[in-house]
Amino acid sequence: MDALFGTIDVRDLLSTHDLTDPTAPLSAPDLRLLISRLESHSLQIKSKVQSYLVSHHQDFAALFSLCNDAVSRTDGISADLTDILRLVSDCPVDVEVRGVVEELSGKTREARVKKEILELVRIIVAINERLKGVREGVKNGRLRFAAEELRELKKALRIGDEDEREPIVYGLLRNEWQDCLEEIQELLARFMENAVRFDPESNGVRVRYRLSADGNDGVELRTVLEAMEVVGILDYGLAKVADLMIKHFIKPAVNYGSPITFVEELNQGSGEMTDALLKMVSSVDSKTELVDGKIVYIRILQIIKFVYKCICLQNGSWVRCFGKLTWPRISELIISNFLSKVVPEDASKLPDFQKIIQHTSKFETALKEIMFISASDNKDERLSNFAENVEVHFASRKKTEILAKARNLLLQSDFAVPQEYTREGLLLKNDVHSSEHVVDLLFLSERCVVSKAAFQLMKLVHQTLKDVCLSSTRVAFEFYRAARDILLLYEAVIPVKLERQLDGINQVAALMHNDCLYLSQEILGLAFEYHSDFPSAIKAQAVFVDMAPRFHLMAEEILQRQIQLVIFNLREAIDGADGFQNTHQMQHFESAKFSIDQVVFILEKVHIIWEPLLLPSTYKRSMCMVLESIFSRVARDILLLDDMAAEETLQLQRLINLMLENSSSLLESLSAVNRKGKTEEHRTHSLEDLIPSLRKIRKLAGMFSLYMPLKSITAAWESGELLVSCGFTLSEKEEILNGLVRYCSSAEAPILLSS
Repeated sequence: MDALFGTIDVRDLLSTHDLTDPTAPLSAPDLRLLISRLESHSLQIKSKVQSYLVSHHQDFAALFSLCNDAVSRTDGISADLTDILRLVSDCPVDVEVRGVVEELSGKTREARVKKEILELVRIIVAINERLKGVREGVKNGRLRFAAEELRELKKALRIGDEDEREPIVYGLLRNEWQDCLEEIQELLARFMENAVRFDPESNGVRVRYRLSADGNDGVELRTVLEAMEVVGILDYGLAKVADLMIKHFIKPAVNYGSPITFVEELNQGSGEMTDALLKMVSSVDSKTELVDGKIVYIRILQIIKFVYKCICLQNGSWVRCFGKLTWPRISELIISNFLSKVVPEDASKLPDFQKIIQHTSKFETALKEIMFISASDNKDERLSNFAENVEVHFASRKKTEILAKARNLLLQSDFAVPQEYTREGLLLKNDVHSSEHVVDLLFLSERCVVSKAAFQLMKLVHQTLKDVCLSSTRVAFEFYRAARDILLLYEAVIPVKLERQLDGINQVAALMHNDCLYLSQEILGLAFEYHSDFPSAIKAQAVFVDMAPRFHLMAEEILQRQIQLVIFNLREAIDGADGFQNTHQMQHFESAKFSIDQVVFILEKVHIIWEPLLLPSTYKRSMCMVLESIFSRVARDILLLDDMAAEETLQLQRLINLMLENSSSLLESLSAVNRKGKTEEHRTHSLEDLIPSLRKIRKLAGMFSLYMPLKSITAAWESGELLVSCGFTLSEKEEILNGLVRYCSSAEAPILLSS
């Protein structure tokens, strides 16, 4: 069959195959040939089709039979469908079916609603019956049963979670439940009132364990407490008991120093506890007057343990409830009536208060063990917090008071120098041991005059450090910081207060120098004096030595500032001499003499101020620096002079001698200090060794003498006595030599030069 449906190519049927030109017409012979061949080919196809049908006759017969059956079934179905459509059109069955379905649905819903209503009624009836059972249980003394039923019914009635869409009967049931709760609550409260009563005759509280009320006899106290806990009214039931215990027992027990004690009596009958009694009796034992307050905690703990054992029956949750009701009031009573009254006013009594803190901590620990207060909530540690805060507040308050006192002391001090330490009272200087203004310098083996402010300030530091040694760790830390701050106050206040005085040459600056030196020495000694007695916890941190260099440096800065001021004033004064030129002229001589007088005046003023106040070693060192500065300046100005006339040299000699003569008292004081302060190794140091320019000045005065013959000058020059031993520099030697040459006559100059 595939050959029959193959593609017939017309070009194969033609005799010629040149059909490239589609527009070329076929010839008649070609058309006839084409028709003939097409007919032949058609006959071949028919023959093949016929032979194929004959060979597959059975298959085609089966196929036709199958088609005939399908047509027959289709006609049958069509007829049946026609009948159904006719029946439906004649009678609407779907409407009837829909009606039946709707009716069935309605009946089902109605049945469901009735079932829910019946279930609700059943529940309501059951709840009502249980409420009746609660009332019966209350009447019959089955308090635990009634309480548990109320607790379950509270959940069933969703008390506290009402819904407006609920049936009205639920509200009625809730009201019924509330009535039952109030009824059992009143009954349990009466039981507790009968269980714990204050007995005026015995002055004590009596606890009964078999109770009666409203016809219910023999109800146990434990049952009552269990019922109250189940219902959730335990705090309500214990509230009156708490008020009774605080009024009749806690308040008297907290009264610090009251001579009372508490006695317990336990009565048993038929093998069980019938009642217990805690009574308060007067005590004649003087040991109750303990200064550390331990007896107060012993009394209160005895009362609370009685409650724990005899009222709460050693039940943790019950005693915790009782504690929540009473602990805030008990702790407040202890604080107001005991702790606040024993707060120390002086640091020396802080160790005693530390004992009270320890007893307080032990007391709260004992309460935690019986679960009277929470072991995890720090808020319940009211007493410990108060006691520890009292310690801190005491220390903070004392620190503030100490610093305020130190500040006022510094601000009010006038830094006035006592009369005996002025120039007029200098003769009394050797008798300084009787004055409070004279202090020992610990590491210098010397004594010096200090201001009243520094002396009292250091006295305050010593007192504060003594308190450190007597205090607890936390208080000691505050006092230690206060001692440091006292010293720092001097550094902060005094330089600002005395700023103007420090800009001039006066006694205040010298006194402040002594203060700083004294404070630095005292600071170095603090560790040796107190460190061993400090609380061990602060020994590693309590350091003062770091402050000593600050005050020592401050003292040196003040001294150097004063020295520089003096040198500046001296240089200003000597500038008026105009280099000592032309002193043979009266006007220039008077000007130079005035400058020398000013120099002497300034030196004497400094002498008067410094000698009575400064340490001898400091006075010698400072004054030598000043004298060296002015003498070297005078010597330098004189050596720079050219072409001095004989009269001019004589006047210069007069000026130098005048300066040395008027400074004699100053030089004598320095010599005295130098002799007094000599040691074996410094015994060869003279005043001229300390003031090198002094030797130069004296040598210059001798060289200017008109009566010094050439022979003497030459001998002094050759021996080195003239210049070498006086410490002149090379340039100064050249100046002196030139001056001597000019000074000598024309015949003597070559002799001097050759020598």
